[in-house]
Amino acid sequence: MLCCMPGVAFVPALLVSWSSAAFIISYAIAVLAGHVEPLVPYISDTGTKPPESGVFGFMINISALLAAITMYIRYLLIQKQNDSSHFVRSSCNMSTLCIGLMGCTGMGIVATFQELAVPSVHDIGALVAFGSGVVYITLQSIISYKSCPRWNTYFVCHIRMAISAISCIAFIPMIVFASKISMTKIDWIPGEKDYTYHFMSAICEWTVAFGFIFFFLTFIRDFQRFSLRISTEIHED
Repeated sequence: MLCCMPGVAFVPALLVSWSSAAFIISYAIAVLAGHVEPLVPYISDTGTKPPESGVFGFMINISALLAAITMYIRYLLIQKQNDSSHFVRSSCNMSTLCIGLMGCTGMGIVATFQELAVPSVHDIGALVAFGSGVVYITLQSIISYKSCPRWNTYFVCHIRMAISAISCIAFIPMIVFASKISMTKIDWIPGEKDYTYHFMSAICEWTVAFGFIFFFLTFIRDFQRFSLRISTEIHED
């Protein structure tokens, strides 16, 4: 089905499908194994203990790679459109790409350094991934508005900005509530100390994560109009 999509629309479609599966499969295995409570664990909690840790690490690393490819193609697409419309500075487009790639690096750190094994490195990776991701989708929303009405509809821009706003709003309490938790654990029980902070922070974390997924979903239509061609030149001496 993905291969039948025109242009390179299969790339963000694959990213969305794979990332959603990564979250859902890891969550299902962790809950069925009794490693986490079913009620809103942290995303990282669902990938801390084996066997779900292997699935989580593998799938999130692939998601980070797919996200980086999607962001680079998006960068090329904007550059191509900008050649004729001049709606954004090239430096702004490049800066947005770099911020996005920082977020992908953070995802790789989260997947590689597990929450209970190396908590400080894991937390830094999560902060980079979520922080850079929120900035990236916000900048992409602004660029989308600048490309209207030739390259985007205002309806799509409004959706992207709404997703960005919700993600930004959720990101702040996610950090605030997480900073109030005084222990590192994954087997949270309702009513125990710091559970409320954990619960609220986890809700915000899932909100931001699926905000990213829904945002990349809006790229599919844009990518349908764009195809990559690799040209090879052979020079004789």
